[in-house]
Amino acid sequence: MKTIALALALSLAALNAAQAQTTTEPAPTPAAPVVQYEPVGAKPLRFVLGAGLTHGGDKLATVYYEDGFDINIRGGGTVALLAGLDYRISPEFSVQGTVGYHVDNASARNGDTRFQRIPFELLGYYHVNDKVRVGGGLRWVTGTEFRSSGASDIGDYEFKDSTGAVVELEYLFTPRIGVKLRYVNDEFKEKTYGGKVKGDHAGIFANFYF
Repeated sequence: MKTIALALALSLAALNAAQAQTTTEPAPTPAAPVVQYEPVGAKPLRFVLGAGLTHGGDKLATVYYEDGFDINIRGGGTVALLAGLDYRISPEFSVQGTVGYHVDNASARNGDTRFQRIPFELLGYYHVNDKVRVGGGLRWVTGTEFRSSGASDIGDYEFKDSTGAVVELEYLFTPRIGVKLRYVNDEFKEKTYGGKVKGDHAGIFANFYF
């Protein structure tokens, strides 16, 4: 009887010791999702599309509407579109080449007035960091013409090709989306009469890279 009691006591002691040595480990906490952006420079050569609004230059014409509203056509206005290539040479430097369409236009049912041109640009940039870059370069403008028709007809004029300078500051929200402020120095010379038109303008653009 004493032997059975001793064996039972030893078994209980061993069970208590095993329970004392058992620890409960907490379940691992799931890791929070990590948002990963494409590293800057992961694609050295990318396509770029952009659109912007510009203002400036000489007043070429004023279009009057029946409701009393009027619009000035200027040598530096107003809507600009661009497409081209952007190449990251190194972490600090990149270049961009684009072709665009730049127009200031006023239209109505009985007439149309527009000043349009096609700029080619070659720009170089210095990257201050992954978000900001500053740069500048040259642009060659061709296909520059003033057209009017209908009730707003004051003649058509063509201008010689010209070159100008560009300076820019661009902020990149992501490697694929940027907003830029720019200033352009342009001057156009009419082919027949030799009159000059200033096309200097400031602008804000949204660029998309892919």
